[in-house]
Amino acid sequence: MSNHENEPGHGHSIAAWAAVITAIVGVTLGTLGVVIPAGTLVIVGSVLTVLAIPMGPVLSKLGYGVNRVASQKK
Repeated sequence: MSNHENEPGHGHSIAAWAAVITAIVGVTLGTLGVVIPAGTLVIVGSVLTVLAIPMGPVLSKLGYGVNRVASQKK
């Protein structure tokens, strides 16, 4: 069984959600760009997907991670 008190909270932060949603949108646009031959969509999708990689850690360091102080429940 797991101890929920010590769980690090994977995926339960604004940083994680923003990074995952950006990656999903990027992959979706890139895929659409390949299916309907549109080079612009492939490039935009690729850029979004690559930008999603550092987005989580950067937003986490800005205070939107699991251990955020600004938006904790009072």
